[in-house]
Amino acid sequence: MKEKKTRKPMGRAGSLLVSLLITAVVGFVYFYVSLPALNFQSGDFYSFLLLLCVVYTVCVFALSVKPVDNVVRTPKEKLKNWFQFVKRSCLPVVILFAVAVVVAVVGQIISMPIFRAAAYRELLTVQTGDFATDIAEISFNEIPTLDRDSANFLGDRQMGTLSDMVSQFEYSNDSTQINYQGRPVRVAPIAYADLIKWFTNRANGLPAYVVVDMVTQEATVTRLTEGIKYSFSEPLNRNIMRHLRFRYPTMMFSTPEFEIDESGHPWWIAPRVVKRIGLFGGVDIQGAVLVDAVTGECEYHEQVPNWVDTLYVPALIMQQYDYYGTLIHGFINSILGQRDVTQTTSGYNYIAMNDDVYAYTGVTSANADQSNLGFLLCNMRTKETHFYTAPGATEEAAKRSAEGVVQDLGYIATFPILLNIAGEPTYFIPLKDATNLVKTYAMVNVAQYQIVATGDTVSSCEKKYIQMLSDKGLTTEEEMPYDQITGTIMEIRSAVVNGTTNYYVRLEGDTAEDGYYGFSADETPWAILLNVGDKVKISYYPTAGGICQPAFEVERLKAAPAPYATAATFPN
Repeated sequence: MKEKKTRKPMGRAGSLLVSLLITAVVGFVYFYVSLPALNFQSGDFYSFLLLLCVVYTVCVFALSVKPVDNVVRTPKEKLKNWFQFVKRSCLPVVILFAVAVVVAVVGQIISMPIFRAAAYRELLTVQTGDFATDIAEISFNEIPTLDRDSANFLGDRQMGTLSDMVSQFEYSNDSTQINYQGRPVRVAPIAYADLIKWFTNRANGLPAYVVVDMVTQEATVTRLTEGIKYSFSEPLNRNIMRHLRFRYPTMMFSTPEFEIDESGHPWWIAPRVVKRIGLFGGVDIQGAVLVDAVTGECEYHEQVPNWVDTLYVPALIMQQYDYYGTLIHGFINSILGQRDVTQTTSGYNYIAMNDDVYAYTGVTSANADQSNLGFLLCNMRTKETHFYTAPGATEEAAKRSAEGVVQDLGYIATFPILLNIAGEPTYFIPLKDATNLVKTYAMVNVAQYQIVATGDTVSSCEKKYIQMLSDKGLTTEEEMPYDQITGTIMEIRSAVVNGTTNYYVRLEGDTAEDGYYGFSADETPWAILLNVGDKVKISYYPTAGGICQPAFEVERLKAAPAPYATAATFPN
């Protein structure tokens, strides 16, 4: 019979070396996958540290073997010897584990709002503004008519029209709202369709990004001369989060946002997260790292360039305002008395003003009833925040009111945008069908949300809304913002729409891009008498251009001379 060999025990130095090696491998894999910030204010750092301690200790336990000798020991002696060995090998790690747990627990306690109510309330500075003065009446070519879902739907549909891309790439559904060359748009990178497509295309990167105009609802794919090498669809080192972590191992980041600068070059904006209260409390933003999406070059900016629009996110601003509104008289009052306690409503939207993006959300009482006390507008780049007193319906109540007008069509209301229409705070609500396409628009008065106007275009909706305000005695029709132009008719076109003849004129000096001024025979019966060469004064509501700028009044100042009057004036 073959004699059984007895395994020689691994020495203390050997067991420690192997344990350290295994711990290092596990730690590297965990760090590469989870990307924790090596920062004492990061909860992920403590999870990483505790994991390393546990792995090391388990390895030491597994590699510790009983001494090979002929001494017969009792179970109690065996256990004692075993713990002595572990104590000699793991005592520093056990102490580190205990210290990390204590620091994490104490850090959480000292960061709680119950102990630091005043500090939490000071995270956000809120100024009181005058709505009619601060919020100018926005022109039609600045009003976003899409929400995020509708914009993503249009972007995805546009990708489907590109035969050379659709088999290799897909729309990422990760769009960011920005102001690009003075217009509100959503931009999103495309993504690799799958892992195989990434492997075959990674050398050239992602060749394009998608821009969705939030006003005209036009989606375009912008092709790049050099592809995007750094993105979320990269699985390895060029993944944007991994690239940032390796470059800035101690910085904490919120989710990077994709943007383009005014020249159309793609960037990732990675806001730097800081904790301002205790060890873990008071989440805020302090500057950002700008990553060139093509080359991967990174640079940290304490003050970001003006073209950056998304340093802050609405969720963070709403959280900070909730601290501001609920802790106004201390923590106890926020729970028990709730005197003067306010909070944000459940949603938000974006408004484009002054070449910046502002987040909008309502403010309601602690009871969260069906009425708002006012509204917040926050600049997403600077965090400048204003509160506007405007009692009225909540956004959800306004959405239901708008849906009630078109309930027979089954349209769904998007989250409202707050506008200043004739000095009145007004919810502007695009209504979309089941396919996420916007079909019509509604305007709902904030103070009296039973005043609801709808229209197939923004201008017709506003015209009806102004008339309703006038009928209620809230404003006069003359307060509706409009422009006037005087010129000589260069071209006239006509079309029959829904049984009504509509006329479209272009004046001398205008280009096709300037659009046409349109009016119907119902509104201007003598329009049939207009000729090329007539001098007219047109009052119209500005739009984003395109087929026409709707006119509500046309005055003929001077008839065309005879040569014009005898000419054919309605070209095909």
